[in-house]
This record gives sequence, C-alpha cells and structure tokens, in this order.
Amino acid sequence: MAAVSEIQSRCVIWFGHPLAAERAALAAAGWQVRSVDPLNAQAVGLRARDQLVGMIDLRQIPAAALVSVQAWIQQHDHLPLLAALPGGIASPPPSWQPLLDACPHRYVMPQDLAGLVDHLQRDQPDPTRLADSPAQRLIGDSPALLATRAALFKFAPVDLPVLVTGETGTGKELAAHALHAMSARAAHPFMAVNCGAIPANLVQSELFGHERGAFTGAAQRRLGLFESANGGTVFLDEVGDLPLDAQTSLLRVLQEGTIERVGSSQPLRVDVRVLAATHVDLEQAVAQGRFRRDLFYRLNVLRLAMPALRERSGDVLVLAEHFLRQFRARHPGRARGFSSCARQAMQRFDWPGNVRELLNRVQRAAIVADGELIEPADLDLVATLPAAARALLQDAREQVERELLLQALREHEFNVSACARHMQVSRVTVYRLCRKHQVELPALR
Repeated sequence: MAAVSEIQSRCVIWFGHPLAAERAALAAAGWQVRSVDPLNAQAVGLRARDQLVGMIDLRQIPAAALVSVQAWIQQHDHLPLLAALPGGIASPPPSWQPLLDACPHRYVMPQDLAGLVDHLQRDQPDPTRLADSPAQRLIGDSPALLATRAALFKFAPVDLPVLVTGETGTGKELAAHALHAMSARAAHPFMAVNCGAIPANLVQSELFGHERGAFTGAAQRRLGLFESANGGTVFLDEVGDLPLDAQTSLLRVLQEGTIERVGSSQPLRVDVRVLAATHVDLEQAVAQGRFRRDLFYRLNVLRLAMPALRERSGDVLVLAEHFLRQFRARHPGRARGFSSCARQAMQRFDWPGNVRELLNRVQRAAIVADGELIEPADLDLVATLPAAARALLQDAREQVERELLLQALREHEFNVSACARHMQVSRVTVYRLCRKHQVELPALR
C-alpha cells in the first residue's frame, strides 16, 4: 500500500484529573486528553506536530503547584489556554489571578462541558477537518455513542482495515463514511457496495473488473470497484455474504495489494483501504465454513461496534427531534413537535430496526399528524404505552370526536344530510356517531 500523509493529533494538556464524563466527551470530539500532575508541570514535554490546548483545572490545583504551573505557562506562551473553575465561587482567590489572566476562556465544570467542547470544535483551527467530520453526524450524547465517536477518531487516521459490526439500521455506512472523511484518503474516492445485493456470478466482475470477452456479454473491458477506488477507500457492506471465490480474491488484495480482472492472469496493484461491515456473527460463519478464517483475521484488525438504539439511553428523543427538524426543513407540514405521550411511547419502544426505523416512523408521523404535536398513533406506537396511558389517550380521542360531531351538527342546524356532506361521510355514519356518543338529535333541535 502507498504511504499516506500523517494526520495531526489534537491533544488537551490537562493540569489536574478530568472527570470520566469530561474525558469521554472530549474523546468523542476527537481530542486526546493528557492528564498532568500540577506539582510536576516542568516535566511536561510537547510534540511539535500535535495541535495542543492547555487546560488549567483550578478545581484541583493545590496552592503549592500554582507557581510551578505559572512558570510552565510563561515558557509556553504560544499555547492556547483554558481554565476550569469550580461552581459556587463568587470571586476567585487572589492567588489564582495570574493563571486566570493567561486564560481568556473559562468554564465552570462540569456544568459547562458542552460549551468547552463547542469552543474546541469551533475556535481551534484544524487542517485535517476533524472538527467538521461526519462523526458529528452520529447524533446523541449517550455513553455508548460517545465511545463509538471516540473510536472513530482513533481509527480514522490509521491506514488499516476496520470491521464495522452492529444490527441493521445502526448506521454502519455512516460510520464508514466518517472513517474515510477523517482519513488522509479523504480527497480520493469512497466506493461502497452491498455484497449481498450482487448476483453470485457477477461478484468478481463488480469488485475486480473484467477483460473484454471474459464471459458472454463482456463486450469491453470494465474496471471494478477496487480499481475505481484506487488511492481511496472501499466499503464492503454485508461482507459476510461474499462467495468463497470472491473471499479468496479479497484476501489477495489485503495481503498483496493486487487484483486480477476476470479473464486475465495479470496482477494489477491497487492502493485502497478496506472497510467492511456485517450484521451477522462472522466468528460463527468461520466455524461453519462459510467465511475464510484468514480473511476474517485480515478484516478484523480494528473493530468498530455500532450500538443498538435500545442501548443508547436518552438518544431516542434527541434523534427524533433532529429528524423532525430535517423533515420540516424540506417539506411543509403542521407537526412541530411530539406530545408527552409520544415521547413516552418512543422511550419505551425497543426499536428493533434501530435508527433507520426511528427515522422512517418520524417522517411518516410528520405527514399523517393532524395537529402540531405528533401523537403515539401517528408513530404507530400506541401499543407500547402502558394500559393507563392508552386509556387516557382513547378518552381524549373520544372527546375530540364528540366535540367535532356536535360542532358540525350545530353549524348545519342539525340537518343530518348537510352534516354528512360537510364531514364527507354517509348519513348512516353520522347516525352511528350520534349513538356512539349518546347525542340525541331531537333533544338538540
């Protein structure tokens, strides 16, 4: 494989010890955290190629370390500095003032963690575009998703195969796009293919190309996926569905960096990074003889596990609101939010189809909803509500239906035919609704 340019690392030199949540949030944004003992600040060394930011954590720095940290700051006055302050302090101690003077941006932690991350993403220049990476399109703040985003930032710059695993609908292709976009290959092609969607007799040709006359219908030479992606990234979705002969050819690419077109015995060198995804258990497929063991080891150099939506506590509502905003930006509609019952139903649902299912249900609900708030019925999630909530929702519907019926009758002076035309139903339906809601027409006239 050809050498690729090195991607600059981004590191926060943290004087003190960040909380686990603070470290996880920064890692998910692509920042390494190097914890430094304030009492030993002078021993800190810096790598010239890294993008660095200093964090002075005044929640933890003992008075004896203030002079040491201040001396280090003076020696590295080119370094951008931030300060972490404890909450509940009306005025900082005078001994902190020299350090605070060196820190133009200050955050009360951990309350201002989101603001700190936003500052690092927005205000710190990054030629590798990590701050604007597709990793940020993986919406959510759950611990499971933060860990996934942190792994993306670790894996993207390393020019090795990545096996992306997870259930259908968890965002495996989005993760593959992020790995490519954040790598040194970003300026080169990203080619994706669903291995399970290619007829078995065409897999070799699709992936590795063919020569003219290689088989019936091969009227001219055709470049395959790997040649077309030369210099870039190939994403093999559902790699577990590859036939065994194609698995052998893929192994050659990974081991030797060469391919052979169908109908040719001439090896051709290609420079690609291979990303693969699967929702099946490849270890089990290897044990059953359906997948080559040596190929599995070659693909499984780095493994990125995409969490199921049911494992991402708190992300469901964040995603639902994001999808609704996206939909409303493209299509007119009345729906502007979700009712409390709808929110409860979404949180209780297991989402077997994961993020893709949530997206589809929200888009459908935005179309069919009659009011400004989407209800569980619009999401087809009524059955997920507790019995008491379902009963309450049914009572509310019955009340609305009765009020609409009475309004239509009054507007047409209790003329059933006119009322039926207005409601666009039959006269029989109007009489049925009257009986259902115990509306006695003679008594109302």
